Amino acid sequence: MANDDTAVLAAVGPRLRALRKLRGTTLNQVAEATGISVSTLSRLESGERKPNLELLLPLARAYQVPLDELVGAPATGDPRVRLKPIRRGGATIVPLTQHPGGLQAYKMVIPVSRSEPDPRTHEGYEWLYVLNGSLRLVLAEHDVVLKAGEAAEFDTRLPHWFGSTGDAPVEILSLFGPQGERMHVRARPKDD
Repeated sequence: MANDDTAVLAAVGPRLRALRKLRGTTLNQVAEATGISVSTLSRLESGERKPNLELLLPLARAYQVPLDELVGAPATGDPRVRLKPIRRGGATIVPLTQHPGGLQAYKMVIPVSRSEPDPRTHEGYEWLYVLNGSLRLVLAEHDVVLKAGEAAEFDTRLPHWFGSTGDAPVEILSLFGPQGERMHVRARPKDD
């Protein structure tokens, strides 16, 4: 039983880091929202400090998630995945993976926007698949439009931006590897 507890506690740090990155917040922003020092937050995320209720309760409030989600409480027998949409910049992002770290999957609905692309860079590798609508992808010197059924993959260290073409919302699936993990697609050859 002690090993199970140790494993649960060890998973809290990566879960906190993944949640913060998903929310697009910095350690400084979380520190301001919770009153927990940046140093303590960093040590929690890296696993150098064990989590306790005094630290986890304000973090659960700041991230607006149940405490059991932060600690990875065991399932209660219901196999259904409870999707919890996140709103960021007008877009709706639905995490489809429940574990922190490694390859992450998201469904995104990006509204019509007439804003100018603002390419950014960060560590990782991304794979996008358009479910519905048209996606504008600005990637380094490329500016392309992907239609439903099309996919793109790229190293996120290249300046990139993606969004609606401005005509209608776009619905996409995103697979993101924060450490550069790549998606491997296997397809059967076409029969002639």
